[in-house]
Amino acid sequence: MQKFIDKATTLLEALPYIRRFSGKTVVIKYGGHAMADEALKRSFALDVILLKYIGINPVIVHGGGPQINETLRRYGIVSEFVKGMRVTDAATMAVVEMVLTGQVNREVVGYLNQHGGKAVGLSGKDGGLLLCKKLLQEVKRDDGTIETVDIGLVGDVTRVDAAILETLERGGFIPVIAPVGVGLGGESYNINADLVAGRVAAAVKAEKLILLTDVPGVKDREGNLLSSIEFDQVPALIDNGTITGGMIPKVTCCVDALRDGVKKAHIVDGRVEHAVLLEILTDVGIGTEILG
Repeated sequence: MQKFIDKATTLLEALPYIRRFSGKTVVIKYGGHAMADEALKRSFALDVILLKYIGINPVIVHGGGPQINETLRRYGIVSEFVKGMRVTDAATMAVVEMVLTGQVNREVVGYLNQHGGKAVGLSGKDGGLLLCKKLLQEVKRDDGTIETVDIGLVGDVTRVDAAILETLERGGFIPVIAPVGVGLGGESYNINADLVAGRVAAAVKAEKLILLTDVPGVKDREGNLLSSIEFDQVPALIDNGTITGGMIPKVTCCVDALRDGVKKAHIVDGRVEHAVLLEILTDVGIGTEILG
C-alpha cells in the first residue's frame, strides 16, 4: 500500500507546478547522451508528451554534433573548431543540413509520434522561422590582441518568426526545430543549438529554457553543484574560473534569454531519466537554475 501512497504524494507534489505552468511554453534544448541512449530517448519522449497533455507547451530544439561528426568522417571532411564553433564551408554545410534536417530531426519527431505525441519537424528555413546573419568569432591571440575570424556558414539568429510556433502550439502540435537557419540571400547557416534554443525561448516568451547536457550542471571550484545562480553573478564566475570551457556558451545563452524576457533558465543533466519532469514538476528540481 505504501508504494501507492507514495505515487499519490508525488502527483500531489506536481499539482501546484501543473497549475502554475499550464498554458505556458517551455523550450528544451535536446542533445548529448540523452539523444543516443535508447532508454533516455524513450524517457525524454514520454516527458515531453506528458507536458503537452497537462497543458504545458514544449518546443524542442535539437543538436546533432556526434551524428554530423560521423557523417563528415565518412565523407573524408575534417572539421576545425574556433571557440567551440565548427568552421563551416559549403561542403560541410551540405552535410550539416542533410544530417540535422534529413536524419536527426526525423528521428526525434518519429520517436515522439511513436510514443503518442503530435510532433512536427522544422528547420529554421521552413517559413523563414530562423533568419540569420553570418557569425564572426573574436579570438584573443597570445599577444593579447583580438582578431575577428570568419568561420564560414555559421549563423547568428537575428529574427525568430514566433507566429509559426504559436500556430503549431494552438493546433496541439509539438514543434521540433533543427538548428539550420536562412540568410537574406536564401543561404543556409549552421547555428549552435543552444543559441537557437535561447533565441526561440525569448521570441515565444517562454516560462522556462532548459538545456539538457552531459554534466550535472554548473559546479563551483571544489566540484560541488551550484543549484542556483543569479545571472549578474555569471561574469565573475567566468573570470574566476568557476565557469569554464563548453559551459561558458551554455550559461551565456541562458543569461541572454533571461535578459530578453525568459522567466527562468536551467542547465540539467540529460543523462538522468525523466530529467525534464524532475526539473519542472518537483519541489527540488535538478541541475543549475539561472535566475534573472
